[in-house]
Amino acid sequence: MTNSLHPHGQNRAPLPPAQSPASAVPSPRSPQEQQNNPKQQNNPAKPGKQRDSFFDNAKYLAIVLVAMGHSWEPLKGDSRILEGAYTVVYAFHMPAFIIISGYFSRSFDMRPDRVRRLITGVLVPYVVFETAYTLFKRYGDHDPSMTVSLLDPWYLTWFLVALFIWRLTTPLWKTLRWPLPVALGIAMFGSVSPEIGNDLDLQRVLQFLPYFVLGLCMKPEHFQRVRTRTMRILAVPVFASALAVGWWAVPRMNTAWFYHRDSAQELGAPWWTGPVMVLAMFGCSLLLTACFFAWVPRRKMWFTALGAGTLYGYLLHGFLVKAGEFYGWFEPKWLHRPLGEILVTVVFAGAVTLLCSSPVRRVFKGVMEPEMRWAFRPDAAEGARGREMAGA
Repeated sequence: MTNSLHPHGQNRAPLPPAQSPASAVPSPRSPQEQQNNPKQQNNPAKPGKQRDSFFDNAKYLAIVLVAMGHSWEPLKGDSRILEGAYTVVYAFHMPAFIIISGYFSRSFDMRPDRVRRLITGVLVPYVVFETAYTLFKRYGDHDPSMTVSLLDPWYLTWFLVALFIWRLTTPLWKTLRWPLPVALGIAMFGSVSPEIGNDLDLQRVLQFLPYFVLGLCMKPEHFQRVRTRTMRILAVPVFASALAVGWWAVPRMNTAWFYHRDSAQELGAPWWTGPVMVLAMFGCSLLLTACFFAWVPRRKMWFTALGAGTLYGYLLHGFLVKAGEFYGWFEPKWLHRPLGEILVTVVFAGAVTLLCSSPVRRVFKGVMEPEMRWAFRPDAAEGARGREMAGA
């Protein structure tokens, strides 16, 4: 949805996907898996070697929803049902990604190796893809006014800026006694502050902050509570009700609320609706995210390995979506009918799946995960840790 107050940030969509665990932060292992394998209890694996299939499955399924949602944007204006589904998806896919990102950031501190990983795995890709997306719009959409601005993220790249800021502030949140209420207060303040402007997409940084802080506060047992048969059953009527409410809300609610990129005043609403909507949407998003997690498979699936490449799929699929808009791929009328909408959905789900695959990751690893040893001083402590782990 275009916001005339944000000319450089128009058509930006919240998405997400989530980053792999921070350097030296092992993927949490399933307690059930540990119970079934006593040898693993007595001989824990080295950090970073074990991955919990649940989280990789959740990231993959979430990135598929992201791609589907973006492919629906050019079509949803002609279908109330599609726009209702779009609203429901946007209510939880971003929170799910951010909660997982926060969960995997729990051990982040200012240790040099982790700071380097943050720079090379988040900041460098932001600079590369913000420049690439801007130039793609400038020349692909014949928009000479589009200039490269690293301070005003365009389209998908906002998430990298937000993740960089959130992770840098992790030590602060870990020292607070009540981090989540503080984060909610900051989000509510942001929702009534139109003067914040577009720099670094700070509205989104502030309004999505509670989900990241919630992830920091979560423990493995919290995820276990939603991964039960009872929760999977209860998720069915919850999602059915959400779809019905989404269909009802289409002509009554501004979808831009789900993007969290504008203050209440910028959306033409009274200022007091900002804090109310922050709290209401936080509750709704958590409910739908819990139901989504309840449906995520816990065992290894054919797509589990793709969960490690969701950042690739996230950043690359946007070029396909924007190319479709620039070159009129979504204009044929038959695509705006049910069968056409289904076809577009399947095509983009398949495309993002391929973009998460190992061959694609090998091609783009140089810009997505550069080592850049030349840019950093040697870390003596890291060498000592490596020797200690090798001798373990």
